[in-house]
Amino acid sequence: MTILVGYSPSPEGKAAVAFGIEQARAFDDTVIVLNAGIGETPDERGVATNADMDELKTTLRDSEVSHEILQFLRGNDPVEELLALAEATDDTRMIVIGSRRRSPVGKLIMGSTAQRIILEAEVPVVSVKAQSSR
Repeated sequence: MTILVGYSPSPEGKAAVAFGIEQARAFDDTVIVLNAGIGETPDERGVATNADMDELKTTLRDSEVSHEILQFLRGNDPVEELLALAEATDDTRMIVIGSRRRSPVGKLIMGSTAQRIILEAEVPVVSVKAQSSR
């Protein structure tokens, strides 16, 4: 089976990858990590740089779980890319995403990527938080 991880270069994205690796070990699954963005600007929020992707590759290689890394920068909404990949992957066990705390007004103005994924996905979605630095 496959565990699909939506990745952004953030503490929440790293937490999602770590949880995906943990689950892959527990179930002997494959992890597919997807970073996606519109791709219009090199500094687009959520889009991993080459250095971010190198760090991700090292993390996954060191984990010794079966994995694949994808980066789609082809003008599509990242949520749609993740959901389409989940649908196209016949054996998706779950989608793992990182989430951060937002105020109700922040959700209203910016929308909620996590909420869209949770509501629209056909498979279970696990939302993980980054470790608190308190």
